[in-house]
Amino acid sequence: MEKALTVLMIEDDNDQCNEYKRILDISHDIHLVGVTNNEKEALKGVMDYLPDVIILDIELHKGSGNGIAFLEGLNNMKMKVAPFILVTTYNISLFTHEIIRQLGADFIMVKSQDDYSAESVIIFLRSLKLTIQDMRKKFRSKNNLPLESPADIIKRQKSRITVEMDRIGISPKATGRCYLIDAIVYKIEGKHEQAAAIAKKYQKSVASVERAMQNAINKAWNTTPSEDLAIYYTSRIHPEKGVPTVTEFICHYANRLKTEYQ
Repeated sequence: MEKALTVLMIEDDNDQCNEYKRILDISHDIHLVGVTNNEKEALKGVMDYLPDVIILDIELHKGSGNGIAFLEGLNNMKMKVAPFILVTTYNISLFTHEIIRQLGADFIMVKSQDDYSAESVIIFLRSLKLTIQDMRKKFRSKNNLPLESPADIIKRQKSRITVEMDRIGISPKATGRCYLIDAIVYKIEGKHEQAAAIAKKYQKSVASVERAMQNAINKAWNTTPSEDLAIYYTSRIHPEKGVPTVTEFICHYANRLKTEYQ
């Protein structure tokens, strides 16, 4: 299975964010792992997701902080393998462009250009996908950098799954949410009988674990707008029940995340 390019977006324009989400949430080769308009949240997101690419808006008027401060913070983190930084901005100041290049921006796209769109950005990233991944792989190999520990990978996987749970409206208060997160991680790892493993972990019966997971899914499908579900959950839905079964749900997200963490 081809590894997906992972993208963290730092953008304060909701319409643009929604357009990126619409395109990328049905994409199999590029995954949007997080979206924020907050400089500090973005720096935390870099550590949580270790994205291949960051799409960065410089002027976060509707958010917190700004892109230049983010780049400075990213440099201070001294990451062993830095992400590819694609800046998208309305700012046409050559002086500003030179500053952000010196701070590590790899490419700048001006939003006021006639041919600029979310789709054009994705097409551009898709054209560079293999090159970005190959360069990051070679840099890690050349500098003999260790692979992530299993614990680090699981932590990052759980952060990603949490984002997906939020997108489709599975509440943090739902008992089945933590069970679903664990089950998806187990499925990614190739473990069978996920419900039994979760039941043992939480000292519950298998039946109660399965029931809690299905209840969390059912509630999301009853309360989340159908258009959001259509965007964020693109796999099979049980034709009679009108919602995914627990098995279908777990397999969908496990298969999706496998392309990011293989």
